Amino acid sequence: MLKQRIITGLSLLAPVLAVIFLAPTWMLYAVFAAVSLLLAWEWTALMGLQAKPARYAYLAGTAVLLVMGWSLREHSVWIFVVATAWWLGALALLPGFPQNLERLKPGKFTLGVLGQIMIVPAILALAALHERSHGPWILLYSLVLVWAADVGAYFAGRAFGKHKLAPNVSPGKTIEGAAGGMALSLVLALASCSYVFGKPLAESLPLLGLSLIVTVISIVGDLTESMFKRMSGLKDSGSILPGHGGLLDRADSLLAAMPVMALGLILIS
Repeated sequence: MLKQRIITGLSLLAPVLAVIFLAPTWMLYAVFAAVSLLLAWEWTALMGLQAKPARYAYLAGTAVLLVMGWSLREHSVWIFVVATAWWLGALALLPGFPQNLERLKPGKFTLGVLGQIMIVPAILALAALHERSHGPWILLYSLVLVWAADVGAYFAGRAFGKHKLAPNVSPGKTIEGAAGGMALSLVLALASCSYVFGKPLAESLPLLGLSLIVTVISIVGDLTESMFKRMSGLKDSGSILPGHGGLLDRADSLLAAMPVMALGLILIS
């Protein structure tokens, strides 16, 4: 399984880097917006939609919102605020799962709205990060933070994991794993933050603090998707990525982290 995960991850790395460093921002947005339609398709399964016309209608709605988001990108800060508020709310939901959602199970309409709040702001955030000064490097830095948290959590959890992080949501995740992921992300932030943002390390404390917050939120994103998968009775969101499951299974942390990073940079700039 680990070998397959590594092979799949490496095969995706080259095209992602090519888009980040070679494509203009509008093209990057178009590429990731197209990919996000696959995320929306997988989300319809978690919503419990079975009829293909309904699922295609949801994709069409996602596409319309993505186009609208691009046209309103100068005001995207408010979209990032809404997304950040949702992820903080999701953090509050995790400890009480599943009893809280069993008492008040969200309907298909509510899940549909949540799906758009998860997907559209994240794609806008990718573009917002990319079009900043030194944007390609800032975007890569943001992605690497999340990837490092995932890798660090995997290996630290396997080596030291004893205490469950959220047993009712994702039994395999541990507090030690989460701490290992945060530690690896922080090490990478300390090593590269000054170079990426062009500031001395002594002046980078707000950026380091934001990086740590983004890492924590990425873990919340992972757990939140696991929560909705358990609620819908699905093990994986799909099977498009060998060794990983669905695209949503790989992107869940990024969906949470990117709007928070974009909003944070706006606030501390």
